[in-house]
Amino acid sequence: MRHELPPLPYPYDALEPYIDARTMELHHTKHHQTYVDKLNEALAKHLEIVDKPLEELLRDLNALPEDIRTAVRNHGGGHLNHSFFWRTMGPPALSQSKGGSVPEWFAPYKEEFTKAAAGLFGSGWAWIVKNSGGELKVITTPNQDSPLMGNLQPVLGLDLWEHAFYLKYQNRRAEYIEAWWNVVNWNNVRQST
Repeated sequence: MRHELPPLPYPYDALEPYIDARTMELHHTKHHQTYVDKLNEALAKHLEIVDKPLEELLRDLNALPEDIRTAVRNHGGGHLNHSFFWRTMGPPALSQSKGGSVPEWFAPYKEEFTKAAAGLFGSGWAWIVKNSGGELKVITTPNQDSPLMGNLQPVLGLDLWEHAFYLKYQNRRAEYIEAWWNVVNWNNVRQST
């Protein structure tokens, strides 16, 4: 099995009170683990691609065997998106001190990002991405689609599937989005720009 669930870089309760420990535990050990398991299951059917980097597979989905293309898109995208998501968050005290201050380049994007996240229909992600020319923009992706599928580099992403917030915020997505800003680890976000 090539892909493994990465450990969280902090304990499950580290994002309290903004994101509760039970949600983090279920999100990581159940949802993310399922993406990893299903991705490995799909790739095991085609040993000729099992060792290719996941980023490469997602950038060129049409080159994949048709019988696993959807599984790699959904489960590979879910694995990659979540692995990125965990690294861009941290304990509130870290996010507000050692995690660094909000970078200057971000100010024009916060309102647009928040609006895009709140307006996304159904499940998916809100992103700040960088194109090949280095320009930043806000996008949303449905389901577990990765920005890599559009040749875009993720800089900051927010999981908007209900499993990311339902236990604490229920159907109040806007509250979840507002609370999430308190756990963004800006130092790690800077590394993606």
